[in-house]
Amino acid sequence: MSTRTRIAFLKGHGTENDFVIVPDPDNVIDLSPAAVAALCDRRAGIGGDGLLHVVRSAAHPEAKDMAAEAEWFMDYRNSDGSIAEMCGNGVRVFARYLQHAGHTTEGDLAIATRGGVKSVHIAKDGDVTVGMGKARLPEGDVTVSVGERSWPARNVNMGNPHAVAFVDDLAHAGDLYSPPPFSPASAYPDGVNVEFVVDRGPRHVALRVHERGSGETRSCGTGACAVAVATARRDGTDPAVTGAPVTYTVEVPGGTLVITERPDGEIEMTGPAVIVAEGELDPEWLETIAR
Repeated sequence: MSTRTRIAFLKGHGTENDFVIVPDPDNVIDLSPAAVAALCDRRAGIGGDGLLHVVRSAAHPEAKDMAAEAEWFMDYRNSDGSIAEMCGNGVRVFARYLQHAGHTTEGDLAIATRGGVKSVHIAKDGDVTVGMGKARLPEGDVTVSVGERSWPARNVNMGNPHAVAFVDDLAHAGDLYSPPPFSPASAYPDGVNVEFVVDRGPRHVALRVHERGSGETRSCGTGACAVAVATARRDGTDPAVTGAPVTYTVEVPGGTLVITERPDGEIEMTGPAVIVAEGELDPEWLETIAR
């Protein structure tokens, strides 16, 4: 990490999925995995489930090809410093930051991610809607376990992998500190986000989630989408079959997300996004991390 200049940061959250935001339009800050992990540390750093590195697409080698469609690239990192393909709550907070910084206004914009270019709409009431793309439903049975219990799970890919298990009680998910075991191992060679789901009412479910690389989080946007898709298939309301869009209210520990799947398979997620603070990182602290 370069510490020659003072580095600004912000803190934001979407349904309590919280992020350290580092604006770096020209991609000059070297955010090593160790630096990201230190920034996301809740006791020795700022604290977050992940980090949003805000870079102009044209300035980032992974996003140059998307620059014509989307000016800004969400270079997303998990709290352990690893790179993730996509983060739905992160995209909403990223959009709110762009609005906060004067880079965009209410209405529509496009944001580049490792999961492709995402369409975003910032509403007057403050909610942000993200076009999350289409779900893929890989074939094959999957099982997830916690302690002595195990459940069949639906394999749903939202640009990142999910295993969705319907349970009788969310407490059955255990502490979710460590990844719930799954089988077969070949289903998720790079690990998986695991969602445990209960019914709350018609087209209304609640979840707890273990996010790969972060442990249990207060919310997972791609996970809420995966859960809505899995629930629609279970309920026989697959929009591709019925020809009608279906909307589920998905409660996460940190709030509520509204997920709509359309007959063409496109999925939209709507929810809040909040900037809570901004400041500057201490150069001496950064140099300590760099060493």
